[in-house]
Amino acid sequence: MWRTFVITSVLGVSIPAASIADAAGTWQDLCDAKTYKSAAGESLPYRLLKPEKIEPGKTYPLVLFLHGAGERGADNAKQLTHGAREFAKADVRRRHPCFVLTPQCPEGKRWVEVDWALPAHTMPAKPSVPMRLALELVDKLVGDLPIDKGRIYVTGLSMGGFGAWDAPLRRPGLFAAAMPVCGGGDLGQAAKFKDMPVWAFHGDHDHTVLPSRTTDMIEAIRKAGGHPKMTIYPGVDHDCWTATYANPKVLDWLFAQQKQQP
Repeated sequence: MWRTFVITSVLGVSIPAASIADAAGTWQDLCDAKTYKSAAGESLPYRLLKPEKIEPGKTYPLVLFLHGAGERGADNAKQLTHGAREFAKADVRRRHPCFVLTPQCPEGKRWVEVDWALPAHTMPAKPSVPMRLALELVDKLVGDLPIDKGRIYVTGLSMGGFGAWDAPLRRPGLFAAAMPVCGGGDLGQAAKFKDMPVWAFHGDHDHTVLPSRTTDMIEAIRKAGGHPKMTIYPGVDHDCWTATYANPKVLDWLFAQQKQQP
């Protein structure tokens, strides 16, 4: 049972109203709006937040941020609604200069083509089209920008939380850490996260995605010998992302992770 786990709490975070207003008001202006075109002519709209200052000879982390189902579309804006805006706050940009990639999944598509309401799922043999395009885009940005290949991260909420469990399995060795928020992964693949830093989050009153989707994955990784972190928010329904991304300690942990280079 998941209640036997050690549960890390990140509740009680105070979020200054002014800082949220600032981030919300400037977030779109700070991010370049672009569209990725695949070799086959497929399109994926995305936003890219860059470090305030890029110093010659220096490389920076890249965060792949996967939004939730409500932010799907083609306006190249809605995907910025939740969570991702926290990376644009002035204090975060000073502490953790980085690139933040926020692609937008089209209506009717999913980062992982599975039923979110089920208690478990089997990883599809092939990535969804939006996931495949997002990973192709990561490869392109790594080739075009001064990105630290040892500090590429993936995180996402709800539908994007499923994506944050899926992406590292599609591209083993690419990501230095995964941070899924109220999502779920394939228990049969959990052992593959044994050596990857993972911090997963869920509300214990979530009526959209079962909390067991997170707790079961964490238990399976631990049984495989891994040491993932988990935060379960008591009394919280589906929106556990607000407290998660607004917590400086969470972002500090994420940016502290570094993949060993061969």
